[in-house]
Amino acid sequence: MLVPPTAAIVLGTREGVLFDSGMPADSFSRRQAVCNAGLGLVGFSVLESELMGQSTLPPFNRFPRMVQEYFVKRLRAHDEEHRRRIMGMRTRGHAEEYVQMVRQKIQQSFGPWPKKTPLKPRVTKVVKRDGYRIENIIFESRPNFLVTANLYLPEKIHKPIPGVVGTCGHSHNGKAAEPYQAFAQGLAKLGYACLIYDPIGQGERLQYLKDDLKSKLRPGTAEHINAGNQQLLVGEFFGSWRAWDGIRALDYLLTRPEVDPKHVGVTGNSGGGTMSNWLAGVERRWTMAAPSCFVTTFRRNLENELPADSEQCPPDVLGLGLDHCDFLAAMAPKPVVILAKEKDYFDARGAEDAYGRLQHLYRLLGAEENVRLFIGPTYHGFSQENREAMYQLFDHATGLKEKRKEPEITIEKDETLWCTPKGQVGEQRSRGIFSFTSALSRRLGRQRQGLRGDVLKNALRKLLNMPKAKGTPEYRIFRPTSSRKYATRYHLNYAVETEPGIQAVVTRLSDERHYSRPRPGGKRALLYVSHRSADAELREEKWLRELTRGETPVFACDVRGIGESQPGTCRPNSFDSPYGCDYFYASHSLMLGEPYVGRRTFDVLRVLDWLASFGHTEVHLVAKAWGAIPGAFAAVLSNRVKQVTLQGALKSYASIAESEMYDWPVAVFVPDVLKQLDLPDCYAELNHKNLKLLA
Repeated sequence: MLVPPTAAIVLGTREGVLFDSGMPADSFSRRQAVCNAGLGLVGFSVLESELMGQSTLPPFNRFPRMVQEYFVKRLRAHDEEHRRRIMGMRTRGHAEEYVQMVRQKIQQSFGPWPKKTPLKPRVTKVVKRDGYRIENIIFESRPNFLVTANLYLPEKIHKPIPGVVGTCGHSHNGKAAEPYQAFAQGLAKLGYACLIYDPIGQGERLQYLKDDLKSKLRPGTAEHINAGNQQLLVGEFFGSWRAWDGIRALDYLLTRPEVDPKHVGVTGNSGGGTMSNWLAGVERRWTMAAPSCFVTTFRRNLENELPADSEQCPPDVLGLGLDHCDFLAAMAPKPVVILAKEKDYFDARGAEDAYGRLQHLYRLLGAEENVRLFIGPTYHGFSQENREAMYQLFDHATGLKEKRKEPEITIEKDETLWCTPKGQVGEQRSRGIFSFTSALSRRLGRQRQGLRGDVLKNALRKLLNMPKAKGTPEYRIFRPTSSRKYATRYHLNYAVETEPGIQAVVTRLSDERHYSRPRPGGKRALLYVSHRSADAELREEKWLRELTRGETPVFACDVRGIGESQPGTCRPNSFDSPYGCDYFYASHSLMLGEPYVGRRTFDVLRVLDWLASFGHTEVHLVAKAWGAIPGAFAAVLSNRVKQVTLQGALKSYASIAESEMYDWPVAVFVPDVLKQLDLPDCYAELNHKNLKLLA
């Protein structure tokens, strides 16, 4: 597939903001355009050939499984330690200590929480049906942040009845989707009150509206990732925002006189299974929980190359030693059931692992009968057999008759369940989530002091959470390859081991034939940190070719997950997808508490250590676009960098946080960064190293 030179596509990195244009003239923007069009770097090479009349060479990629296998090793170690810690408990006291510990750690990941503000609920419509009624309700989970919900109630209520908060999966129409109507209606017919609400970015709560009240992106995952990635910069977690809606939904449910506060549960499927699982961990008032089609282990999701939504990747959750089942453990010994599916992409093996660990915990607490596992025979979804397993757990928890079948269900039209006149809260002037993020970014900008010197370096190290370097890195020498059409006649490649399992591939340019280790030379050297592929960029970037023609020894490197180790995982050609493999590993880094860009910065620093072992202690660091961020961080942190040239660098993280749409990937984001510093602080620090910022 080729993009015609006149095609109008989304491209560019002007201050981190998307803009529309025809095919741009400069090399970087052409590549960015093709990447945004989903063609990837190989597609760019072909396009360059068409536009420039040049012969093409496919970029090198000799380590496509490296990043995946690195994370597999990390998460297998996490999983084994987690299993050993739970299964090694022998007394009730140990179990009680474990429950308290996971509650505290969950709050570390999800908190702190905002102050509760008035819900300002209003019923906009009542739908009466045979044996039950539906109230269409709007409440505010935050000031002027509207939540649309349906409350299903039995027709005849003689005393307070059990209540359930229902959470939706990634349905475009939110609470109106058939399986979610079904479980809410089923609960009402079985004698429960069920409040089911629209998630942010779904149903009546789209956040990125066009004039026709349709989403500029796509309901569900696209809206979630756009909002969630951006929130990281200001220290927010999208999952906490989603969970807060569920907490405030419970607050509203408990205002209803029909509801017995001694019996309140939570359930949901898929993305709603995620949220009901998280809610079980963060809120103490639940008396029962039934997450469906989500609970497995982080290890299984990683091994099976299954990307998860922004709210499904809690910050530092793996670094804190937590796993999916711990959010249910936080409720122990209250009744819980894990609802899974045999043919689901959420691996049933992980559900069995989670259940086995919870079963041991509950046994020590003397409540083994309160934890259950049900694996339905079909595919992903809140099908009838899974819903009935949920009803049975809730009946057990409330003392009602168990093993009741689901009553006959009647599916309503979406419009019947609308709480707003036209089906969108935006039309009711509800604040969008982006307005909160941009306002917080501006407020943080006014508060920042402008860090310099050692204070900046220390803050940066802490934010990036990099490991400590030990000694000179090991390295491999590749066999020479044929001409790659670089600015020099010869080249040789090295794989520098920056940490166990991770190689930064370094290319040494030379005008003489060379087969072995770099020869010790003068102090000066040039190190280029690539944007997407050092191999391609050394050939195709005119500005870079000019820089590499001097007498100074020239090296170029691909950090982890870039160029020589660009993953081919998750699904074919997914790297440039907002939900693809680059996002996948960045999100796992965040869950480990180790920002991906921090580890890439570490790769650059280790290459600088490697160069120093050959006498190159005065380095001109050159970097482009995505590579400019780890390049700039490394230049701030390393005294070996004496000169810096950055091309196509991001202006600031604030420009991302304050732009509704942006095109920089989460792999270059630093969580919480705008609470302390921004990229201009780093650029100002580099002025004494003769920083040049090229457009």
